[in-house]
Amino acid sequence: MTSPLLPYIVMIPLGYLLGAVPFGVIMGRLFKGVDVRDYGSGTTGMTNVMRSAGVPAAVLTLLLDMSKAVLCVLLARWLFEAHHGAEAAAAIAALIGHNWPVFAGFRGGKGTAAGWGALIILSPISGVVATLVGVPIVALTRYVSLGSILGTLSGVITLIALIAVGRAPIEYLAFALVGAALVIGLHKDNIQRLIKGTERKIGKPALPADR
Repeated sequence: MTSPLLPYIVMIPLGYLLGAVPFGVIMGRLFKGVDVRDYGSGTTGMTNVMRSAGVPAAVLTLLLDMSKAVLCVLLARWLFEAHHGAEAAAAIAALIGHNWPVFAGFRGGKGTAAGWGALIILSPISGVVATLVGVPIVALTRYVSLGSILGTLSGVITLIALIAVGRAPIEYLAFALVGAALVIGLHKDNIQRLIKGTERKIGKPALPADR
């Protein structure tokens, strides 16, 4: 008899390792020959890559960071059909891997792109809501952090509402709560700067050790 823990035993480490692939670091080195962790916020996410390595590197980083989370959920769905717990666990593991990657000294991103990608696959409606809220806010205010935070909140609230009315599996609640806590928690410094009016807008170059 197959152990009920098998999906978690497989998907948690696999999700972490896939999520830990540091595409921001890779793109920074490929495009500019720099370690993006030495610039700006010191993170490996799209925004810091844009400031330290340029727009093309940032776009690729965003797409690849989203894709690795998408791949984790799809692998769980393929390997363990209709096991929603394994899908949620894989998504959370990918998010943790992205934020604290073993392949990059545990210095990663803030989880927005990975969380966004996972959300789109777990709950397309929630992913669309997050996109429709987050992207316009970034475009209008030029604060990526504000769009990330509000997009995350709107997507998570939508997912919780869908779970409450039986339109999404209850197992996804773990991803909603843990994912939101991770993404918003890692933006605490951004929230403080937004309140003070000192947050950097998109397009502003990052300086070495500008943290």
